[in-house]
Order: sequence, then C-alpha cells, then structure tokens
Amino acid sequence: MKTRQWLTIIGLLLLVALAITGLVTTRSSTSASAPSGSAAAANSASDQDTLVDQRPLQTARKMAALASTTDEQRIAQDVLRVSDHEVDLAFADALRDATQHPPKLSAEASQINTRLTQAEAAVKNDQDSVAALTKKLAGATEAQQENLQQRIDVVKAQLELDQDEVDDARADLDRAGGNKQDRIQRLMDEHEATHNEAAAKAPQPVSLFSPDNLAGQGLAWNTLHEKRLQLAEARQDSLDAAARLSETHNALEAKVQTEAPSKKDLGRQATDRLKSAGKDNAADSKATTAAALLSLRQLSSDQKNLSDLDRRIQDHQELVEDYANWIGLVAGYQRASLHTIIESVLWILLIVLLVYLAGRLIDRFFLDPSGEHTRFVTLRAVARFAVQAIGVLVILFVIFGMPNQMPTILGLAGAGLTVAMKDFIVGFFGWFVLMGRNGIRVGDWVEINGVVGEVVEIGLLRTVLLETGNWTDSGHPTGRKVAFVNSFAIEGHFFNFSTAGQWLWDELQLLIPTSDDPYPIIDAIQRLVVKETSADAHTAEEEWKRATSRYRVRTFSAEPAINLRPTTSGVEVHVRYITRAHERYAIRTRLYQEVVELLHSRQVQISPATLPAASATKNA
Repeated sequence: MKTRQWLTIIGLLLLVALAITGLVTTRSSTSASAPSGSAAAANSASDQDTLVDQRPLQTARKMAALASTTDEQRIAQDVLRVSDHEVDLAFADALRDATQHPPKLSAEASQINTRLTQAEAAVKNDQDSVAALTKKLAGATEAQQENLQQRIDVVKAQLELDQDEVDDARADLDRAGGNKQDRIQRLMDEHEATHNEAAAKAPQPVSLFSPDNLAGQGLAWNTLHEKRLQLAEARQDSLDAAARLSETHNALEAKVQTEAPSKKDLGRQATDRLKSAGKDNAADSKATTAAALLSLRQLSSDQKNLSDLDRRIQDHQELVEDYANWIGLVAGYQRASLHTIIESVLWILLIVLLVYLAGRLIDRFFLDPSGEHTRFVTLRAVARFAVQAIGVLVILFVIFGMPNQMPTILGLAGAGLTVAMKDFIVGFFGWFVLMGRNGIRVGDWVEINGVVGEVVEIGLLRTVLLETGNWTDSGHPTGRKVAFVNSFAIEGHFFNFSTAGQWLWDELQLLIPTSDDPYPIIDAIQRLVVKETSADAHTAEEEWKRATSRYRVRTFSAEPAINLRPTTSGVEVHVRYITRAHERYAIRTRLYQEVVELLHSRQVQISPATLPAASATKNA
C-alpha cells in the first residue's frame, strides 16, 4: 500500500486506542469532589429590605425539580426538609424581632397607627358592650328583653362599622410600611400553603437517563453538566448564608455578653424594690419594674435569636453537605454518560476503519482488470459503494439510534425514494441487465434509441457510445459521445451484433433496359457476387450457428439473393449479400466496379438509373 494509505490506517488505529483508553478510564462511576462554585456577590439593597430570606427553600425546590433518580430524590427531600426548617426559624426570628423592635413610623404612618389604636379601642368597647347587654338579656323580664335586644343590634352594627375601620387602618398602615408584623405573618401563611402544595405534588422518581445513541448521550451529558453547575451554585449560596449568619451570631453574642450583667442587675434591683416598696415609692418601683421587665424580655429575645441562629447555621451546613453529596452523585452519572459517549465514538471509529479496510480489499481483489473482465471495474465500484453505504447507515444508527417504528419508516422511506428516484433505480438495475449474457460490452457496435455507435463505457447509471452514424452512413466516428441512462435496457430496447464479425446485409441496385436480355446479365452478376462474398458468407454462417445453437432455431443462410422488379423502363435488379459492417463500403465499391466492367465488356448501355441507391440492413 501507499504511504498515504498506511498513514490513514495508523491514524484510525490511534484514535481507536485513545477511545479504548477513555473507556477504561471512565469505567468506574466514582463520586467526584464537590466544586466550590463561584464567589457570591455582596447583598444588594433589595436583599437587605427583604423581610424574610426564603431563598434557601426556593433554591431547594428548584433543585428538587431536577432530581430524576431515586437517589437524587432522596437527597432532594432531605434538602427540602432542612431548608424548610431554616426558613421556619427565619420567620420566627423575624416575628420576634418585629415584636421587640417595631419599625420607626413616619408621620403618615403615625397618624394611621393612632387611627388604628382608636379603632381597636372602639371595637373593644363595642365587644364589651355586647357582652354586658347579652348578660343582662339573660336575666331581664319579657318587657325589658325587647329593649335590650334592640340595643344589642345597634351595638353589633356599630361593632361591624368599627371593625371595618380597623381593617382599613391596618391596610393603610401596611401600605405605609408600619405594620411589619402583619406582613411577616402573611408571608408565613403563604409559605405554609406553598409548602403543603409542593408536598402534595412531589415528583415521581425515574430511571437514570441512558440513551442508546450518541446524540442522546451528548444531550444527557450536557443536562447533567448544567445540573451540576446549578447544584454547585446552590451549595455556594448555602456557604455564603452560613457565613453571614455566623457574623450576625457573633455580633449578637458579643452584644448579649456585654449587656447581660447590667440587665440581670436591673432585674435584681427591681425585685428588691418591690419587696421593700411602700406607699410613698410605689410609682417609682412600678417604673423600675417595667424597665427591668423590658430589659429581661429583650435579653430573653436575644438569647432565643442566638439559639435560632445556631440552628440556622447548622441547617445551612447540612445543606452544604447534602448539596456536596448530590454533586458527587451527579458527577458519577456524568462520568457514566461520558463512558457511553466514548463507547459510541469507538464504534464509529471501528466502523470507519472496517469500511476503509474493506475498500482496500475490494481494490486489491479487482486489481488491473483487462480483456473480457473489463466489467470488473464496474463491479468494484458497486462493491465499494455498497460497503460505504452500509457503513454510513450503521454510523447514522450509532449517532441517532434505531427508530422505534423501523418497519413503517423503512416502508414509507422506500416508497418515497422509489417515486423520487425512479429513473435512478431503473437505471441502476438496467446495469445488471446490460452485464448479463444478452447485454452489451465495451467495444460492441450497437444501436440505442436510433443512435448507432461503439460502446466505450458501461457505468452504474449510464452507457456511453462513440457515435458512428446509422447503417446507411459512412460508419466513421462523428467525434461525438452519446450517453444513455441504463433504463433503456428495461423500459426500451437496444440492438447489438450477436456475433464477433459484426455482419450485415448490403444491397446493390441496377436497372436493365427493356432492349436487353436480363437473364445472362443476372446470372453473371450473381456469379460475380457469390465469388466476391463466399468467404464472408461461410464465416457468417458458422458464427450465426454458434450464436443461435442454444436457442434451437433453424440455420441461417448467408448466400446472396437476387430480387427482380419489372418496371416500364426495364427490370430492376436488387442483389443482397452479407458483409462485415466496417468493410461494406469497400465491398460495395469493388462490386460496382466489377459490375460496370461486366456490362462494359458485354457492351450494355447503362442508363443513369443504373447508378444505385445503396442500402444496408442490420442482421437481426
């Protein structure tokens, strides 16, 4: 083989070796280490204004939607549980902080808050009035009951009006940003409703996505890669949240450690004053007790916040660990997907290598055809085309997979291709007809669709002739090549010489005037033609006999024949004789010369009509 061919084989073998190495390397689906993820950006102003940070639960729900296998859903459920617990603690801390540290109200919010307080007081008075009147109604006389019932109805109507005022004032205060506690409570209710709804719609686990074609395997690997990046981002968010909560915890703990001794002393002082309190210092003791109670409540709230912060930090640390385990699981799936991709690539490389080697074997088997084996050139082209077509088809199956409805698809595709490529298909099968026993070969002299010429090429789809004109022309090449689609071998017909000598019948025509005796002239012409064509006639008969022996037909005669036709001007003589196609003009010229000499020797007057219009007919 040539150097280029050796280099091609060596390159394919190297690629196969690399693919096998990749298969061995990715064989075991070990867990990959969790990536650290990208650094999170600093909190924006909008994040600082958020009442409760629900991002851990939102991220967990987003990741849970990506869980596809049983193992992934197990981790996803654990992530949802921990993140939900962390958000619950965040709501509790937010409610506690809103109660202990109400926001500073603006002028507008202060007015609304005053209106709300008055409305709530009015509602309280109305409720007390309804309760007192209802109590009186139970012990009143029949005459008093009607009056009391009317008063109760009036107070209830006033209660409804005052309650509407309270609702309106609360809505106005919420819109003005002064009712933080109610807003947090509303968010908490929505959180609980969403949690119950999400739990009712938990996705069902599915099997690991492992398609059997290269395109699907590439898509699966890309899906796993995107999932792994999202999990890494969620893990990094949990790390950042744990760091922020740790900073908040440390600052609050330092504050508590600083303020705890003084607040505890204030509580002991208030207790001592209450024990020794008299009528003179009762008001002072009451104020001291209220201040001590507020300080102790704030200290208790701070301690609860510290405890909740510790648990929230632990939740985020657990989320970090769960996300790391999930990333490792996805990395294992991704490694398995890469293994299947390399396996498919290996199959493609092996198919390409086999097709190339098969092509080289076909070239060697059909090496240097010659003589009657010229058709091997076409057979070699057909074999190479078939091998390459099969290779391409198998590679397409490896890349896109086997269709689910393969028989139906093949049937529809075959019908469509048959209609669209009818001429191509008929021409292709026509080549097999031409290559058969009764077909044609390169070098044959044939007539196809009225064009006569010598066959110079027989391809898979077309046949090429070197045009030589029709049988009555000179028979020399015209310099034009004529190509025919091979469909003529099936849909039409073609003429080919059945013998190697390429025999045909030629004809002489002459006119014997009425003044002359035609019989001596005819006998002389017949002897002259028989003498001139006897050798060719004998050879033609032998070849016809061999060509028609297997058909069991009668033997053909190649002897010259003379036909007479009386006319008003004399007797027309038609002499038919056998000759080779490429020698017919030379034979005809020689016969005319001898006939002219014969007539001249007999002193026969030849009229202008004696000059014949020669014709030739092909041997059937």
